[in-house]
Amino acid sequence: MKGVVSRAEVAMVWRLFRADAAHNRKRIALTVLAIAWGTLSIVMLLSFGEGMKRAFHRTVRGMGEGIGVLWPGATTKAWAGLPSGRQIQFTDEDMELLKARIPELAAISREYSRRVPVSLGTKSINARVRGVDPSFGPMRNIIPAAGGRFVDDADLEEKRRVVVLGDGLATDLFGTDDPVGRTIQINQSPFLVVGVMQPKVMMGMYSGPDKGQASIPATTFKSMYTDARVGNMVYEPVAPEAGDQVKAEIYRVLGRKYRFDPEDRRALGIWDTRENQRITGNIALGIQIFLGVIGALTLFVGGMGVANIMYAVVKERTREIGVKMALGAKMRQVMAPFLMEALMMTVMGGVLGTAVSLALMAGIAVLPLEGQAFEFLGRPTFSPAIAFCTSVVLGTIGLLAGYFPARRAASVNPAVSLRYE
Repeated sequence: MKGVVSRAEVAMVWRLFRADAAHNRKRIALTVLAIAWGTLSIVMLLSFGEGMKRAFHRTVRGMGEGIGVLWPGATTKAWAGLPSGRQIQFTDEDMELLKARIPELAAISREYSRRVPVSLGTKSINARVRGVDPSFGPMRNIIPAAGGRFVDDADLEEKRRVVVLGDGLATDLFGTDDPVGRTIQINQSPFLVVGVMQPKVMMGMYSGPDKGQASIPATTFKSMYTDARVGNMVYEPVAPEAGDQVKAEIYRVLGRKYRFDPEDRRALGIWDTRENQRITGNIALGIQIFLGVIGALTLFVGGMGVANIMYAVVKERTREIGVKMALGAKMRQVMAPFLMEALMMTVMGGVLGTAVSLALMAGIAVLPLEGQAFEFLGRPTFSPAIAFCTSVVLGTIGLLAGYFPARRAASVNPAVSLRYE
């Protein structure tokens, strides 16, 4: 029986709403448009924030995700009878030592580097060439384009003269031609191009962006430049939460070998990219919250319009309310029509605003927007979280906009309302 009564009440409210809409078309239309505009604002602002957040995460991952970069430094403390100010210099054995002593290390690669002429025919570019291990590519997010590969274990063992080009360097040398399978000269030595890096955006970097660099096997680099020293090492913990333990172990293991205080943080330099990612994530979240608050305030203005209409409706129906209450209508039966009318206007405006937002985002998605600025800012992106937040804000505003006028209607004195003109 309750279900039948509820359906009857809903049908009655809908008839009252249609009658009021026919009588006050402009007022209701303007109110629905105000809600639609507020919904459009909050959805677009949150979507721009979501797109920016994803773009930030993408650019941060360009350097590598959850990795650390390790450089040799100089001691600042006297230790074991040795003075401070001693320079630390890595060797090839340090990588193997760290792999053997630190089980929390998932991968590690040494990195040699030198700026040398890279040429193709008459074209010559003074580019940074680095000697690395096979694990370097995945850690540093250097993903070869289709048809190519990164250096592998066989290249390392046989000291092959193979090279992986950054996409910018490949374009400078080959233009639009496919470099894979072609031969270039690195410091007048022939190298076979086995891969070209896929384009990526980098927010953080060291020694310049990857797109302008070339990677060759570390053993090949060492055979070409016998005086070369390991400039730095790149490592990846088995899990992000193991990063702090890995750093402490690196200081302990190398401190024992090079005889420096493990607490001397200047003896080694470590760039933990997790901190960058954490800061970037917080910045993106802060921007999202700020944009969401602005959108919610805009939507709140539309909610005030709904409340004003409902107060006017209560005033117009004062005699009708008095008759209902005189006939024994309960408080919920008086309040329900006003609450549902407010929710109907809110839902209509919300659906309209969301539909327009999605249409605008679809239009922006097909626009040929290019350049570094758009790669960093991203495109507006709708997500389930945005849909949930918008629904919660719309529902709250609709309920509040209908509740207070409805409560006023239910508190009307029947005797007074029957005499109201």
